[in-house]
Order: sequence, then structure tokens, then C-alpha cells
Amino acid sequence: MSIPADSSVASSAPLPVAERGPWGLDPELVFLNHGSFGACPAPVRAAQDEFRRRLERSPVQFMVNELPVLLEETRADLAPFVGADPRDLVFVPNATTAVNSVVRSMELAAGDELIVTDHGYNACNNALAYAAERAGAQVVVARVPFPLRSADEVVDAILACVTPRTRLALLDHVTSPTGLVLPIERLVGELRERGVETLVDGAHAVGMLALDLDALGAGYYTSNAHKWLCAPKGAAFLHVRRDLQPTVRPAVISHGANATLTDRSRFQVEFDWCGTADPTAWLSIKAARAFMEALDPGGIAAVRARNRALVLAARDTLCAALGIDRPAPDDMIGSLASVPLPDGAPIADGERPAFDADPLQRTLFERYRVEVPVHAWPAPPKRLLRVSAQVYNRTAEYEHLASALRELAGSSA
Repeated sequence: MSIPADSSVASSAPLPVAERGPWGLDPELVFLNHGSFGACPAPVRAAQDEFRRRLERSPVQFMVNELPVLLEETRADLAPFVGADPRDLVFVPNATTAVNSVVRSMELAAGDELIVTDHGYNACNNALAYAAERAGAQVVVARVPFPLRSADEVVDAILACVTPRTRLALLDHVTSPTGLVLPIERLVGELRERGVETLVDGAHAVGMLALDLDALGAGYYTSNAHKWLCAPKGAAFLHVRRDLQPTVRPAVISHGANATLTDRSRFQVEFDWCGTADPTAWLSIKAARAFMEALDPGGIAAVRARNRALVLAARDTLCAALGIDRPAPDDMIGSLASVPLPDGAPIADGERPAFDADPLQRTLFERYRVEVPVHAWPAPPKRLLRVSAQVYNRTAEYEHLASALRELAGSSA
């Protein structure tokens, strides 16, 4: 099946108009990319606005006296939701910042090895590459197949990279390009048995998956609340196992480095103040969780189940339109799913395409009003199309996308 990227191809499929409810999304846009930056509903934005009004009414009192209390309240609300002790949580602007904080806190030596996968998030893999280069260490890339038949293939690929020199494995709980839920419990356990700590990039996990971080036992775990929990942008957390907290410092060293506060651990004191910034995204996590819980009588667990069922059906619709088999087993899918596309145009060696550089992605947006990512993965000309499912999405939207792909393929016949 060949899919041209000629934006002059006219769309004959009707555009489904979604009921967006409290989300401020363009009602004439088929938005199938919640996974990239999330979408924050009006009640949560209102909660953030109220915190901002409080801050600006009395900035010094808010930042110095009120903020520490509010952060503790937010931690206390989030901790049981992710299966953690509040003392083990700190807030960060995003998962990338958390990964940088952990990796740049490590005392690496020449010859040390750090494991990543070829399904990993580019920004976080770059953080490991930077730290390794400075120390003379090495980043080892585990090649995980896709399409794949079972989670065993993931475990085998990663464990095959472990050597006596391995210090850390950076693993995605939910992979960004391929939308796979990795068997993270198995991996953390197997790696610890081999003396290797795991830094889990769970950027997509909170709100998409049920979490029990204490039971997981990973050395480090980070997630973005602005994605599937629908908090404002800039809301994320880092969980560090208690025995490792003395070694972890924030990427930005500030007043906490020599503060004499004793109401929190040094770990929390340092992360709670990394210079003056707007903390209201963090403080709105509680409102976001409450909003998502109230969407269904069954709470957020029912929302997760609904989204997973929708994205599985969407994946099957796209596979039928493309004439391909399902690329991954159902039990490795959460609220994201990727499908392989016909090869795109090659690019020069060493170049990396921009976020929306694929011509097909631009055509789908400009001609069909579909916002959906088309990734060059694992490297051009190979590429994937990834869809998200959130409560505001409907089956007709994925059918519209499938119709567009069939129409584009037909125009090249």
C-alpha cells in the first residue's frame, strides 16, 4: 500500500465533529494526539487560575509560607494514587527534567555502561548520552523488535545487554514512538537481581495505568501528570526509592542545598525550590485527579478501561485500512497504539526530522483536519502512525483517519 503525501488530494470523507465537553479543543479538529502534550479541561484550568490569583495577591506570603504547605497537601493526595509514600515524591516540570536530575547525580566512571532501548524517548536518551560522554561511559542500545509477538521479546533484548559494567537501565513504562506497555515489573526485578538499578520513564503512565510504585521497587520513577491525568503543562513528579535519595540532586541547584529546614528531607527541600517559578501546575494535580475520577461512576479505573478498549478498536480499524496484521499483542497496549506505515522519503545521514516534518502528517492535518503523529522510526524511511484515545475521542474519528489513509492510497494506484 503506497500513501502519497500530496496535500492537493481532496478529502471526500465527512469530518466528524466531536463533543469536546470541558476540553477547549477545536471542535472541527480530529484530535488523536493526546499522548504528545495532553489536553487540560476547563475545571482544572480554573483551579490553576485560582492558585495564580492567590499567588499574585500576596506573592511573598504565598511563595514563602503557603507553598510548602500546599506542596505537602498535593503530595499527600497523589501518593496513594500512585502507590507511594509522600516522603518519596518530589515535583518537577516534566519527566525529561527528572531523568536529567537522576543521571547527572550519578558518579559515572570510564567504562560504565547505561542501557536504553531503541523505543526510548529521544530527549531522555540524549540526557544519558550527555552524561556518558562526560564520564567516558557507554550507552548500550537494546534493540527491541516491532512488530513483536510477546513481552518476552522485550525482556530478552534488554537482559542480553547487561554486563558486569552495567550501572543503570533507562526504560519506558509506555514507549513513546511505538505505544507499547513494557513488562516493567519483570524488568525491574530481573535487573535488580543482576545488580542494576532502573530509571523508569513513565511519562505516559500516570492516568493511563494503575501504579504501585512501592511494590514496583524501581530505583527511580518519573511521570508527567499533564498527559493522561490531564493536569496543566509543567506538572510531573519524580519518585526515588528511600535508600537512593541522598544521592539524587535536582538539575538546578538552589537555596535548598544549604537550607536548615528540618520539616522535610534534604531530597524534598532541594527539589521543592529550584529557583522562582510558577508552581501552580503542580498544585493543580489534585484537581486533575478529582476531575478524572468524576468522569465515570467507576472512577478513573473505568476511564482507563474505556480508553484502552477504544484504542484497541482504533488500531484494528487502521490495520484493516492498511492491510497489515496487528503489530503487538493486546496486553501490551494502554491508551496509545502505533501501526507501521509504508516507507516515507529518506533523509540525509545524521539528520533528525522535526516533530511534524513527515509530509503525510502535514497532509492529514491540512487536508483532513486530523492531528496525529507520524514518526520516523526506528530510522527513516521507516515510519509509524500513532493514535491516542482519551474520553473526548469517538470511534468515528478513527474511521475518518482510516478513510483518509485509504483515499490517499487509492490516489496513488
